[in-house]
Amino acid sequence: MNLINFLNNLFKYDGFVLIDSSSKKYVIGKPIKENPIIVKLLDKNLNYKLLWNPDLYFGEAYMNGSLIIENGTLSEFLEIALRNIGRSDINIYGKILNTIKGTFRYLTKFNKGLVSKNNVSHHYDISESLYDLFLDANRQYSCAYFKNENDTLEQAQENKMNHITKKLNIQANQKVLDIGSGWGTLAIHIAQKTNASVTGITLSENQLEYSKKKAKELNLGNQVEFKLADYRELNQKFDRIVSVGMFEHVGRKFYRKYFNTVSKLLNDQGIALIHTIGSSNPPRNPQPWITKYIFPGGYTPSLSQIARPIEDSGLIISDMEVLRMHYAHTLRNWKERFLSKKNTVLEMFDEKFFRMWEFYLASCEMAFKWGDQVVFQLQLTKDNTSAPTTRDYIY
Repeated sequence: MNLINFLNNLFKYDGFVLIDSSSKKYVIGKPIKENPIIVKLLDKNLNYKLLWNPDLYFGEAYMNGSLIIENGTLSEFLEIALRNIGRSDINIYGKILNTIKGTFRYLTKFNKGLVSKNNVSHHYDISESLYDLFLDANRQYSCAYFKNENDTLEQAQENKMNHITKKLNIQANQKVLDIGSGWGTLAIHIAQKTNASVTGITLSENQLEYSKKKAKELNLGNQVEFKLADYRELNQKFDRIVSVGMFEHVGRKFYRKYFNTVSKLLNDQGIALIHTIGSSNPPRNPQPWITKYIFPGGYTPSLSQIARPIEDSGLIISDMEVLRMHYAHTLRNWKERFLSKKNTVLEMFDEKFFRMWEFYLASCEMAFKWGDQVVFQLQLTKDNTSAPTTRDYIY
């Protein structure tokens, strides 16, 4: 199979024009637009690279400028592509790669203490100014909760914090642990809304410094404590445990250790809430481009990979919610803000970095819209009586 045959077999809906490195033009699929999107390949090696491992090499080519999109945007092309691919492997080679790599699935992602810290630093300690360009004012770098698709990013992030806080059913003066507290916004929100005592832990030195400063400015120093610590280092008990957007970085080999630790740290009548990106597909390997350039050590688990270690830890899944389109809306907002600040990004970094982050945000948006990516919110307890029997307390 050559690249042109592969693409024509893949694109059943809509299409585009491909111009290869020798300037040959091919119509792929059945383009709907009168002036369809044009994809130009400037490197002849892409003819076989995109056939063998498009999950890696398409993003690399766009980032390096050896693949150019005209008559449309990257997002518009990815929308067409992901709509055709859906939740499936792109081609037979993708299935073969997943089978080969799957043999070593358990042996990958040894995210021990120092490795985890380095992985976090790779992404979160780049530049605080970068995140200020596209996140909301409170620097929430996780899926927002859109009660309405037209909610602003700020409103949707506030919705998310309120939703999680209600699910935790926190009482005044209880002790709350936030695993992977980021820039401290959720921990501070919980302290302000519930009058609880909150401990937030992170592996990012930049985030720690920012969180401590923010808590001090709000006169919450006696109520909120932030630490540079790995969850595996803790020994004290908590009434509530929350973790948002951190489980993706735990590493597949450590799921059992993670939930055993949550169980150890949680009081007998306690409630935990784990908010994580996940996959609606059976277990598979991480997206190779994201792993190489954005989140080394990251992995979005299938529900089946999470359920067994939870059960083995003695915890109960007392409630579960699957957020589907919410992250697509969140990423769309981040992407639009990021693109609007292109000149600023270029002053801070370079064109390659800009294209890398554009591809990251746009491809992830489409993975949540058309692919297998979702968000799991798992409420965990040790006792059937720990949480209310209906969801009235949430809504």
